[in-house]
Amino acid sequence: MAPTNKVCILGSGNWGSTAARIIGSNVAKLPDFDDTVKIWVFDEIVNGKKLIDIINTEHENVKYLPGHKLPTNVVAVPDAADAVKDATHIMVVIPHQYIQNLLDSIHGRVLPNARAISLIKGIAISNHGMTTMTQIIHRTLAIPVASLSGANIANEIAEEKYCETTIGCSDPEEAIVWRSLFNTPYFQVNCVSDVIGVEFCGALKNVVAVGAGFIDGMGLGNNTKAAIIRIGFLEMRRLAMHISGARIQDATFMESCGLADVITTCYGGRNRRLAEEFVLTGKPMPQLEQDLLNGQKLQGYLTAGEVHSYIDSSGITDHFPLFTNIYSICYQGKAPRTIFDGLNVDFSRDTLTPSPML
Repeated sequence: MAPTNKVCILGSGNWGSTAARIIGSNVAKLPDFDDTVKIWVFDEIVNGKKLIDIINTEHENVKYLPGHKLPTNVVAVPDAADAVKDATHIMVVIPHQYIQNLLDSIHGRVLPNARAISLIKGIAISNHGMTTMTQIIHRTLAIPVASLSGANIANEIAEEKYCETTIGCSDPEEAIVWRSLFNTPYFQVNCVSDVIGVEFCGALKNVVAVGAGFIDGMGLGNNTKAAIIRIGFLEMRRLAMHISGARIQDATFMESCGLADVITTCYGGRNRRLAEEFVLTGKPMPQLEQDLLNGQKLQGYLTAGEVHSYIDSSGITDHFPLFTNIYSICYQGKAPRTIFDGLNVDFSRDTLTPSPML
């Protein structure tokens, strides 16, 4: 009997290509899934050749994941609408600022029985509140959407170094399917029902990582960095409480998508690295992104601006001194050492229900 399911991947950067290595290998072992995995690749020229052609002939994304071969059943296509054609399981893994344009390009092309999973570590925060990537995808495509996030530095996963990740999925049966697509001996998946919480952690940890990078740039050592990580983690919980109340589960913060991701991003991620360079060189973040990231995007800097827009309009900046200071350093030219201003905040009364403090 012919397979009834087919996977596609929308996005082929560092993380998307790493996910493609896992998915391409796993679907070949799953009888209910077609072996071919289409991956949408932005049409660009690398060393005089189309990146799509390089991937399909050399089976390697030489720009975003050099040195790591992709399974031969992963097929690059230049059109997102072609990628999602006949796909029952859609993985979305692009910078969050481009999500709506991508979804508009595939609207009406997606199977009615399809479902999606977001691997995007970003949320849209405005004066009016928070919108997650799964909410945006569901609103546009009208299909169920799960989320995946964790302490997942892509290059280390591509090297098959052991790590964990978290899938947020409200349907237990569908969670089992998503786990079968991602789980490997080196990439261990745990499933929770808190879809929004998984996304929220994945986005806000990038802001904390920017603060950790400032500490590294000033050469202030591990004690100081640990203090910034702890305060940042608590401000993440506090903001979750304020925006969503009881919708986000406290236990989610102890999953790989929460505390573990904060730790690894504050020691090994690109947001930390560029924040360190920001202090050492004095160059603005957008220039560092262009100079150092080889086409990848810096999510922490952007999210810091979005977070500040929300807490400022809500009149609660005093309750988020670290996030406020990170914003001021990034966007207002404040000195990096002002990151410590006002950090003597009491978090002891915080719970994941609306707080009288806020």
